Amino acid sequence: MANVTVIGAQWGDEGKGKLVDWLSNRADVVVRFQGGHNAGHTLVVGNQTYKLSLLPSGVVQGKLSIIGNGVVVDPWHLLKEIGQIREQGVDITPDMLVLADNACLILPIHRDLDQAREAAATNKIGTTGRGIGPAYEDKVGRRAIRVADLADREALEAKIDRLLAHHTPLRRGLGLPEVDPAGLLAELEAMAGKILPYARPAWLLLDEQVKAGKRVLFEGAQGALLDVDHGTYPYVTSSNTVAGQAAAGSGLGPKGPGYVLGIVKAYTTRVGEGPFPTELFDDVGKHLGTVGREFGTVTGRERRCGWFDAALVRQSVALNGIAGIALTKLDVLDGLPTLKICTGYRLNGQEIGYLPAGLKAQGQLEPVYEEMEGWSQTTQGARSWKDLPASAVKYVRRIEELIGAPVALLSTSPQRDDTILMRDPFQD
Repeated sequence: MANVTVIGAQWGDEGKGKLVDWLSNRADVVVRFQGGHNAGHTLVVGNQTYKLSLLPSGVVQGKLSIIGNGVVVDPWHLLKEIGQIREQGVDITPDMLVLADNACLILPIHRDLDQAREAAATNKIGTTGRGIGPAYEDKVGRRAIRVADLADREALEAKIDRLLAHHTPLRRGLGLPEVDPAGLLAELEAMAGKILPYARPAWLLLDEQVKAGKRVLFEGAQGALLDVDHGTYPYVTSSNTVAGQAAAGSGLGPKGPGYVLGIVKAYTTRVGEGPFPTELFDDVGKHLGTVGREFGTVTGRERRCGWFDAALVRQSVALNGIAGIALTKLDVLDGLPTLKICTGYRLNGQEIGYLPAGLKAQGQLEPVYEEMEGWSQTTQGARSWKDLPASAVKYVRRIEELIGAPVALLSTSPQRDDTILMRDPFQD
């Protein structure tokens, strides 16, 4: 049976949490492979709602859950999240949750730097201020503190000195107080005993699981168009969010990710700054935001809303090797008399079918729309194809044609069971 990689195929917030939770029933292992606690997944199971930021969605179902080396981890936040989920009745133990021992840590100095730089910037990126970007900078700068370092006081002292040699001048320039090395060491040592029981070589465990025939579900955070290489740079996150990162961010190897399932909303949203060709500022945009409850799981920030951008998703299909999509929030379009789909863009008098790399060009794009008839019936809670209005079926089929990928799953509400399965990713 194939492994499955779930990624957001737009700018994030596509409803990955529900789909990963739904697919977890068919998986044995769930792996987070990039990002930090700047991304959130909301899982609605019966009357219980779980809000996860670092924990893989598999923990809710008691599946072996792995935080891979591609994730940057705020250990204090992780412990807090474990405590919150335990209070909701989910017992999280080191047998169930594994933290890659070579994952890099987010420290308070990263959060300080993130917030200070964003506050001082004239052209803001729109970060969550949680230290994710500065932590990735230290990772590639080869000065990060990793999970395994928490078990070695001598190595930890040396790494703190190296880290502060870089951060102290930055803090002075931003008017931040200097960090006491001994104080930081004490904070890390006080936390280490609570985190280290979860630490293991994640790559080795994954290799063993795959050889034993276990099914692995890779869970991405954010969306493909926020990828640091392939997204709307610089208005992106600080990690690679495309499906290829599942291999590097877990240590399983390039064949490991298996079937790539792209999660796609039936319209488009974006949080924070950056280009958004199909953004709406009218009553339709307000309808999408209100009915779709478009507020960030982690930050509570209001999401910008717009028509479905087929050119954007078509590009994402190519970048990620998407084999099929899961279309979410179709029910939010219920009652709209006319729908629009962006099929391409007009730039300097010429039509193009992709999002260009240049920031100026991205800001000058004019969407080329195709109109379709809406539907008055409700699609909310539909659990079979025949329950959908004819116009909704036509809308879904047209999306498939324009993006060049079939719909494998169709989600019609936040509830786990309100899902129409066209093809099982684990069987492909």
